[in-house]
Amino acid sequence: MIHIKTTEEIELIRQSAQLVSKTLGVIASIIGPGISTAELDKIAEEFIRDNGGVPSFKGYYGFPATLCTSVNAQVVHGIPGKYILKEGDVISVDCGVVKNGFHGDHAYSFQIGEVKPEIKKLLEITKESLYIGIKEAKVGNRIGDIGFAIQNHVQKYGYGVVRELTGHGLGRSLHEDPSVPNYGKRGRGAKIQNGMVLAIEPMINLGVKEVNQLDDGWTIITADSKASAHFEHDIAIVNDEPVILSTFDFLEAELKKRN
Repeated sequence: MIHIKTTEEIELIRQSAQLVSKTLGVIASIIGPGISTAELDKIAEEFIRDNGGVPSFKGYYGFPATLCTSVNAQVVHGIPGKYILKEGDVISVDCGVVKNGFHGDHAYSFQIGEVKPEIKKLLEITKESLYIGIKEAKVGNRIGDIGFAIQNHVQKYGYGVVRELTGHGLGRSLHEDPSVPNYGKRGRGAKIQNGMVLAIEPMINLGVKEVNQLDDGWTIITADSKASAHFEHDIAIVNDEPVILSTFDFLEAELKKRN
């Protein structure tokens, strides 16, 4: 069942999304070679709680951490731990927050120092595809139009679009209907309506689209061990058009300071 949100509910989701955005900004200020994924997780949890939120992911179906930190061939759901980031890595940092009864949930893929040109291009195109998909989230379209636009863009570069994992509705629950695949056909799926809130999140592989799950029961990796990229925004449909509730401004400002 798709839950249509009121203006007031959308504002509360925006506040949660913005706390996620600020948390990713804190991560951007410290991420780099020599820091462990466990350290990133600890700092994120402290920041969220200090700002009146609760981590959405921690304890969700038993997930043990605040962040999903997915490095290189890990697509999503990587568990923070002892891994020390090094020059040339790429890491998706996915974060969720619940505040005032509503969730925010979005992600960014960071390059660690200098990365290979093909990795840089993968990040660039995946991020582009996120905004191309968001443009299709308007009244008069269907959910399939979002996935079609994302798939059409990234497949021109020979990338693999993950099928097993999708974007989703967002609100009082972290994952609500509808599912928002990153592939599809125009005119298919649920009608896009005012008051919908969606987490759109392209998960795009440098190589094949197929993925596997590690024995930890969480971490998803590419089947060919090539790198993957992941970007996510929360949006609401307002006055027939998509409005982005989250932002990359905080993290990109921090990255700019460091370059």
